[in-house]
Amino acid sequence: MRLDGSPDLPRIDGRESFDDLVRKLSVYFVQNVDAPHSWEDLRNVVYARMLKPLVTYLANETEHPAVVSALLALKSHFANCEANDDRGISQTRGLACELAAWRYVTHLTESEAIDVLCHELPIAARRETTESPCHDLNNAAEEGTLIETAPLLDGAIHEADQSFADEGPETSTPSDSMSFATTFAGLNALEIAAVADAKKFMSQRAIQRVIDGIWKGDIVFWETLGQHSTKQAKFYNKTRSDPFCRLRVPLYLKAFEVLFFAAFLVFYYIVLLQKTTHTVSAAEVMLYVWLTAFAYNELAEFWDAGSTFYAVDFWSLWDVGIIATGIAFLVVRVLGLSRNDHQLTDTAFDILSVEALFLVPRICSLLSLHPYFGTLLPCLKEMTKDFIKFLGLVAILYVGFDTCFAFLARGTYSPLKMNWILIKVFFGSSYLGFDVADQISPILGPPLMFIFVCLTNILLITSLISLLSNTLTKVVEHAREEYLSVYAVYVLEASTSNRLVYFIPPLNLLALLLRPLRLVVSAERLRSARIVLLKATHWPFVALIMIWEKGQRLYWQRDAKHFPSAHALAKGPTAAGAPSRPLYRHSYRRALLPRGLPGPREVEQPKESDTSPGAQGTVSVETVEELKKAILKLTSQVENLSSMMRQQNGAKDGRE
Repeated sequence: MRLDGSPDLPRIDGRESFDDLVRKLSVYFVQNVDAPHSWEDLRNVVYARMLKPLVTYLANETEHPAVVSALLALKSHFANCEANDDRGISQTRGLACELAAWRYVTHLTESEAIDVLCHELPIAARRETTESPCHDLNNAAEEGTLIETAPLLDGAIHEADQSFADEGPETSTPSDSMSFATTFAGLNALEIAAVADAKKFMSQRAIQRVIDGIWKGDIVFWETLGQHSTKQAKFYNKTRSDPFCRLRVPLYLKAFEVLFFAAFLVFYYIVLLQKTTHTVSAAEVMLYVWLTAFAYNELAEFWDAGSTFYAVDFWSLWDVGIIATGIAFLVVRVLGLSRNDHQLTDTAFDILSVEALFLVPRICSLLSLHPYFGTLLPCLKEMTKDFIKFLGLVAILYVGFDTCFAFLARGTYSPLKMNWILIKVFFGSSYLGFDVADQISPILGPPLMFIFVCLTNILLITSLISLLSNTLTKVVEHAREEYLSVYAVYVLEASTSNRLVYFIPPLNLLALLLRPLRLVVSAERLRSARIVLLKATHWPFVALIMIWEKGQRLYWQRDAKHFPSAHALAKGPTAAGAPSRPLYRHSYRRALLPRGLPGPREVEQPKESDTSPGAQGTVSVETVEELKKAILKLTSQVENLSSMMRQQNGAKDGRE
């Protein structure tokens, strides 16, 4: 399809599978983005010519619910192609996908934007292996060895596609694991953005409004607790929503998680301080309960989120460390008690001491919500990656010198002793190396030690510091994007569960006790039992949430009486009871409003410009009155100032 003077557009009728949709969009980006551009160039120069026709077509003439997910999955694909692209075109295409996805979202109403961003891809069924070139090319795409010659779509052999072809003549055997629908199965657009590292997309205000709404509970995925309840993102309605569904709000989940880790830490310190070697104390029993509850909850989160999204969370590594260390302690502790072995018991408590390395930072994970600490996390992550890569060069040099010195010092120092001396020299004790150089070898010892000290303490250490400094600078340059990306993952990690009933640890162990009933009880009755158990055990948490939300409403109502203007600005779009206000098309300068019932799509809106502010929504009477008062006050101030100026001019004329 072609609009007047625009590039060829893909034909999307809304019935395509996810893989077909990705392939159709891929052809468009490959054909129209053929030169490297920065993000600013794409926004200011390239967008109107190349991307705006596609965005307008997708927004006005297609109804596919997975458009944003497909664009972000394509961003992930182009990111994988960057390793074999020395021109930067793949990176530009990935940025173009992010830009198109963002602009598409700004053309939607509030409810449409939420539906699109929170639409989960279905679990893909295993497809039959065929000899179609589309399948071969799709599989070659996932392997990341790509060229720019083979066609992508059936019936479009004449079109050169640079995104899904293999550099070699052979293609791999079709497989489910090489399908986009399989790779991102069960994920929504926001989660795919996190997996694809689409930080430009996630940092846009329209997207952050939705993420903020999910975090605060203004956008909920579950509204009722019943046999036929389904997961669907929608605006929170206090009158219709079950109070127990507020347990799924990420803000409250993280608050209860902090309390859980605080109790975990208390039991941990008590066990280490008491260190009962022959018996198991009550605190140790509670520590086992907390550890089991945490491990079961983490396993459930991994099952719900999937390995693809679970690995994106920065804190998942610490969670795995907590569980692994706890299991090691439990195994050694049981062996020590059963054999009455004091040495094994001491070893068990030594292993438990290592738990603090993971548990203490994990309880402080809430600090990642702060912009400063949220920016430091990706800095540490990237610096750690570069450090591990750099260790390869260090290991090569170290093994060479270690072998040389071990044989030179044969008869004087054992290989283990020589190895320990070189480690001390490497970490700054250069004087120690010079002291033993003569003992290693009177002739070769001093010059070789001098070379080793220069390479390690001067060259390698300086190079490592420079490398890490450059990495830190690159990340800090995009501090806002890095922070918002960490924040988005933190929020989504707490809202990805597809389970209707969610038990807060350690009460989730009660649900674990019900699992054997699946063998003798129907799924419907077991679900009802879980709902009853949830309401019987979690009503204190729900009561605390209701009291907190009631206090918030009273606080805002009190402030509204004293500072109505400030209140109108402060409560923003997420305030309860905000008037219904549609978000029209072509309104990307407007923030998405996570409140009120959305208006219908305004298909009759003019489509000539993406920068038009769009139709004006309805405004509350209080806001109009406040604006009138402000205008009258400003008018009176201007009149007073004008009269003062006239008086000064009159006095000056009188003196003359």
